[in-house]
Amino acid sequence: MRIFTKKLPHPDLPAEEKAQLLQNSEYQEMMVESTFMYLTLDLPTAPLYKDEKEQLIIPQVPLFSILAKFNGATEKEYKTYKENFLKRFQLTKLPPYLIFCIKRFTKNNFFVEKNPTIVNFPITNVDLREYLSEEVQAAHANTTYDLIANIVHDGKPSEGSYRIHVLHHGTGKWYELQDLQVTDILPQMITLSEAYIQIWKRREEDETNQQGA
Repeated sequence: MRIFTKKLPHPDLPAEEKAQLLQNSEYQEMMVESTFMYLTLDLPTAPLYKDEKEQLIIPQVPLFSILAKFNGATEKEYKTYKENFLKRFQLTKLPPYLIFCIKRFTKNNFFVEKNPTIVNFPITNVDLREYLSEEVQAAHANTTYDLIANIVHDGKPSEGSYRIHVLHHGTGKWYELQDLQVTDILPQMITLSEAYIQIWKRREEDETNQQGA
């Protein structure tokens, strides 16, 4: 993965001084190549208001909206104690398996908060070709992934519980595991959960041909 980083001047500086600093090499964009164990997907801030019927709104976001973080063009600001940076990311390789970690939890000095936003995602046929840099797209014949496992967090950050959805390859059926309980689950029910960690498997050429047959 390529990570492009650009340092930002302090926001309280006068505009002229900011413009001068941006000319310095220290504030020019830099690129580094990095490996990754998983991809962190950032959720938008959940709304705090209710709808016209005074019911709490359950926010939703499409998977491809939060995957845009890795399209090589989307910029996000990152803050440290002393400095601010703009970063953008672009994938340069697609491994046989991908792990998505949906960032639901944020921690401050006092407590941990959870974002309840539901991520809308298809179970199969997720094509990630557009997140590859152009020069390496030709090296990837297969860029389509299918979900094979989905870890869900239910409840409050400190008191919640976990459920796991797992695909049985032999039968093509989905199962839900919680503690020692194993039950069948319909694929469409998986997308209604507060997904936290997902494992996706890249289709191989023979699998792609079977899907198209």
